[in-house]
Amino acid sequence: MGTFSREWLSRWLAPLRSGLAEARDAVVSIVFPAACRICERLLTRASRIPICDNCLGSFAPLPEKICVTCGRPLEAYPLREGEVLLCPACKTGQYEFDRARSYAIYEGALIRAIVLLKFEEMTPLGHWFGERLAELVRRGEEELAADVVVPVPLHRQRQRERGYNQADLIARPLARRLGLPCRPVLLVRTKPRPDKLHLSLEERWSSVRGAFAAKPGSRVDNLRVLLVDDVMTTGATLDACARALRQAGARTVIGLTVARALGNPLPAADER
Repeated sequence: MGTFSREWLSRWLAPLRSGLAEARDAVVSIVFPAACRICERLLTRASRIPICDNCLGSFAPLPEKICVTCGRPLEAYPLREGEVLLCPACKTGQYEFDRARSYAIYEGALIRAIVLLKFEEMTPLGHWFGERLAELVRRGEEELAADVVVPVPLHRQRQRERGYNQADLIARPLARRLGLPCRPVLLVRTKPRPDKLHLSLEERWSSVRGAFAAKPGSRVDNLRVLLVDDVMTTGATLDACARALRQAGARTVIGLTVARALGNPLPAADER
């Protein structure tokens, strides 16, 4: 069959495939009705992700006006022509990573989606987030270029209790999309997170100080590392991981998270 015939057949079959897919979804939604895990409306299509299209589409992307280093939204900050936009923390060189970028704002439906990923091992949702982050990296081109993908590790006790690492559920499909190796063994958490559920800004920074290290014998020298986590709240965790990777010889460290909190990342006394 010639190229023209194959293309013609493919175009002719496309509406049929689409119609069959719609029919399949309709049958599944009737025979096996399921509710969206966020808004509780019945799902109208077959999907491994139990979240409706409306909720997935409600995740708010970050604005274009962000800190060039940490990615913090800075819509209210004035910008003079030719000036590099930096948040107060990055003006003082607060972070050890080179860049940090996030997919969407940590609010509304996205908070609940990340809870599902974090506590119910929803692997298909991790794949969906990985695809979104891969799109973000491709748009970033050179400034987000990397040699290896590394998920932020859990302490061995937490990993044993949970049985998985939510950052790893995002990092592995992201690495596949980008054609990069995923190396969760490059970094280890040596100090557990405090048992306290809600930490103050001071406690967040203190709890991760010296809490990570490159695994002995791991090859990090001159690597450009894409460091992956689910949420960037203050940037303290990414900063602590970046310091450990830098000490081990990493050339650059780029933080990449699904969500970004909008609050002040530093204790009041440090926000200048």
